[in-house]
Formats: sequence, structure tokens, C-alpha cells
Amino acid sequence: MPAPDAPELSALLARYERPLVRYAQSITGDLESARDVVQETFIKLARGEMKDGAAPEEHARHTEAWLFTVARNRALDHQRKFSRIIPMPLPEDRPCGAPGPAAVLERQESATSLFRLLDALSENQREVIRLKFQNDLSYREIADITQLSVTNVGFLLHTGLKKLRTLLREQTPEDFGLSRSVL
Repeated sequence: MPAPDAPELSALLARYERPLVRYAQSITGDLESARDVVQETFIKLARGEMKDGAAPEEHARHTEAWLFTVARNRALDHQRKFSRIIPMPLPEDRPCGAPGPAAVLERQESATSLFRLLDALSENQREVIRLKFQNDLSYREIADITQLSVTNVGFLLHTGLKKLRTLLREQTPEDFGLSRSVL
């Protein structure tokens, strides 16, 4: 069958576009994909790709069947093509608040640098700081573990943190991945 002329194509589009889009959407599950499928179907029709040996009275019924068949096949092709594609979320579309690999690495490098600075503290200061901040223990729990008074634990924490701040100020922020506002 030769390609339909413009008025005939317009009439076919007006008559079958909505039913074809609904049908294609029932297969693809997506309105935009269904519209693409129907557009491809009408492009094939406009190019005269419809093989037709039907008599003129059967032509309308045959055209309708052809349009639905082509739309169905295109929609199934679309589904096969896109069912193999696994969508990956973009970094800003992360489903959870987990930090990205760069942030994790930066945090690890900062922690390693801070642990090196801890070596500059006395053994008692290092111990109470680690018990407090790595194990989240209370002053009382630290005092029980170290056999020191609660007051002495507080003093060691205070002086140890003060010394760490001083050491941090002497370093460049880039050494720790920290901004000056943290210091």
C-alpha cells in the first residue's frame, strides 16, 4: 500500500492516536514511552511500510489492525530494551543520607591525622580522650576504668583537648581536610 496522503494520515491520527497511546502505555507502563511508540508507528505508516493486499472495503479494518500490531510490537521492543537497563540513582538521588566515597575517605584521612596528633599527648590524656570520644563513656565510667578521680578525668580531658587544639592550629587545614572554622 502506498503511503497515505496528508488528509488521510491526519484522519487516521485523529481517530487512532489516543487508543494507540492507551494500548502502548498498558504495555510500557509509561506515557512518554507510549507516545514515542505511537509516533514510530505513524512514521512507519507515513513511509508506506504497510504491506497491503486488501480490497478497498477491507482496507480500513486492515489499517486499524496493522496500527495496533505495529504499536504492540514497538511497545514490546521498548520493554525488552529497557528491562535490561538497570537505573542507577544519581549521587544526589541517594536513598539514604550515607556519605559518598570521597567524604568517607576524607573523614578517614582526617581521623588518621588526628590520631597521629594524639601521640603528642601524655599517656593519661590519650587514654581518657579515647575512652571519652571513641567509646562514648561518661566521666564516672572513665574514672572507674582508669582508677582516677572524676575531677582528674575532667582535668585530663580539658588539658588534652586544649593541647590538641593548639597542635591543630599549628597545622595547615589541608593536612586534615578541615576548615579553619572547625579549629
